[in-house]
Amino acid sequence: MRSFFPAESCKEAHPNALNPQSWLHIERGKLPKLSSHPSSASIESLIKVPQPAILPFFKPVDYVEVLARIHEELESCPPQERSNLFLLQYQVFRGLGEVKLMRRSLQGAWQRAHTVHEKIIFGAWLKYEKQEEELMADLLAACGKCAKEFAPVDIAFHLPFDVNASSEGRTTNENRISQNVTFTIGSEKIVCDRQKISELSAPFHAMLKGHFSESLSETIDLSENNISPSGMKAISDFSLNGSLIEVPPNLLLEILVFANKYCCERLKDACDRRLASLVSSKEDAVELMEYALDEHSSVLAASCLQVLLRDLPNCMNDNRVVEIFVHANKQQLEVMVGPGIFALFCFLSEVSMNLNSSSDTTAHFLERLVEFAENGKQRLLALHQLGCVRLLRKEYDEARCLFEGAVNAGHMYSVAGLARLDYIKGDKLLSYGQLSSVISSVTSLGWMYQERSLYCDGDKRWEDLEKASNLDPTLIYPYMYRAATLMRTQNAHAALAEINRILGFKLSLECLEIRFFIHLSLEDYKAALCDVQTILTLRSDYRMFEGRVAASQLCTLVREHVERWTTADCWARLYDCWSAVDDIGSLSVIYQMLESDAAKGILYFRQSLLLLRLNCPEAAMRSLLLARQHASSEHERLVYEGWILYDTGHYEEGLQKAEESIDIKRSFEAFFLKAYALADSSIDPSCSPTVISLLEDALKCPSDNLRKGQVWFYCTTFAKIFHYLLGTKRNGKLIEMNVKKMNNFIE
Repeated sequence: MRSFFPAESCKEAHPNALNPQSWLHIERGKLPKLSSHPSSASIESLIKVPQPAILPFFKPVDYVEVLARIHEELESCPPQERSNLFLLQYQVFRGLGEVKLMRRSLQGAWQRAHTVHEKIIFGAWLKYEKQEEELMADLLAACGKCAKEFAPVDIAFHLPFDVNASSEGRTTNENRISQNVTFTIGSEKIVCDRQKISELSAPFHAMLKGHFSESLSETIDLSENNISPSGMKAISDFSLNGSLIEVPPNLLLEILVFANKYCCERLKDACDRRLASLVSSKEDAVELMEYALDEHSSVLAASCLQVLLRDLPNCMNDNRVVEIFVHANKQQLEVMVGPGIFALFCFLSEVSMNLNSSSDTTAHFLERLVEFAENGKQRLLALHQLGCVRLLRKEYDEARCLFEGAVNAGHMYSVAGLARLDYIKGDKLLSYGQLSSVISSVTSLGWMYQERSLYCDGDKRWEDLEKASNLDPTLIYPYMYRAATLMRTQNAHAALAEINRILGFKLSLECLEIRFFIHLSLEDYKAALCDVQTILTLRSDYRMFEGRVAASQLCTLVREHVERWTTADCWARLYDCWSAVDDIGSLSVIYQMLESDAAKGILYFRQSLLLLRLNCPEAAMRSLLLARQHASSEHERLVYEGWILYDTGHYEEGLQKAEESIDIKRSFEAFFLKAYALADSSIDPSCSPTVISLLEDALKCPSDNLRKGQVWFYCTTFAKIFHYLLGTKRNGKLIEMNVKKMNNFIE
């Protein structure tokens, strides 16, 4: 999730945790000089470790088993069930934090959508998940391509009119009367073709050609039927030519109500489609959705839905939009979204949680998600998510019922919510017992020991956290807790070593913040500056001290204690960090260099490479876009555009940009991009010689040894692949040659 889902009752859990009020004088520009042996009290004022959050995700005990079962079902299930299976797969990957796989699952749901409504939902969801691509809309347009999931669906095409409007078999009264009939509305008279009007619906046929008295009348009064003379004239014209093209929108609404009242299905459908074609904005959608639901106009309702969903998250701030989804009954929702009600509220609740996890809107959407869950997996997910929100809102009784329901449905992770609720009530032993029971009954997972550690002290807590780290090294809470505990025992170096354990393979803002404070305690201001600059690279608006102080302000204050580097110093430091694979140090140096007058395009590009290596794709894309903006030449800009396209899945377009750049100037980066894009976009092993040749061309162009060392690695890798497939001596020699050259660079 994009928003932080804070742990409940962290204040209660840490009665002696930091109170940053004593340190807030830094906001007045005073950086305290910490002693070499800081007291426990001063450390506690700097470091606080909140309880780990109970995440609103589907977290099965055995991910492999669940994913394997989904895969099997996808191969054998009916077509109408596939999109829901991909949605479940998405939720599993969401619990794992696998963003790329999440999007791939959404893509699968969109591609295999059985109804136009599912197509609308998953298309809008993909658009929401790929909001960063809106920043490169001009680039995609220049390539003559727009992602298919961004294109609105032609709803009218996917919802054909299939109502039998024939009047065959109806009882008729073949009286010798005029072929015309005159309808009076007030003082107005509208002359209509009796036969054509009778064909509009069974009620009209019975009235005009059946055994009612009106069948013998040449004049019929319609003044009490809520239709205006202009509306009736338009209906008459439609009965003759079957078109409503020239009818203004206000009359269309009037005709829609009239057609629905008199069961004029063909007229209603034409009106429905004409109104749907006029929906182009949120205001249109909000205004027309009420009519669509009241009159059961499926095409209009789906068109309004598409406009609203494609405007997320913006339209979530409009109470009128929220009211539509919250108060629509099941029948109205079926008109709006067909069988995709659960998928709709899955999407809406996720967007709302990202905006504000504890809002009334989020709670309402999740209540509807529970209401429309169709099977056990959907129900346990909905119950757990709503339980997390109730816990966050301190609605403890409701949260307990929801977590119990999720556990009974088979979601073991919801036990963590029950344990947290018991702890809030003061029953720490019961919480410990619940987690112990889970650990003894199923395959142990890291989160189980992490959660149980909250309900014990001393050595038992330390042991549980060590076990949690062994089972799941990616959990950040155990490292943070151990580092904070070591600081309280005045063992700053051990604390630093502990927090470095996770920062060596997982970049976490919270862990960087703790390390910043540890470096301050050691009066290592250069290292502290490095950490806060890295934080600002990832999130320029990040705030520290529980959100009380802007990280940018701390950066300014710490920088006063660090000697300024020249541009040459920065390049030397960057080279050292890059060679030592110190990605955080490299990010810090680049941050400093970007504040100077150095060429920014190449710096932002280097920054993007580091961020990708640290698994920060969103920040990397921001850096690439800035590199494009600050490119110093046309061929350089084309390279950055190529990487932007490549990283967003547009491989062929990225390859084309590389070729355009090479046509202007043969450069290392252009050849490297072309080789990389070609290797990744082609599944044909025979492309390996071409890739190797391109990498060799790259090596002939000017560049620094750091990038060339990377190319030697790729060159050798492809040579190995090609050698394995074809067994040629030439490639064996190439491997040996490249390994030697790489070793020279390393030395």
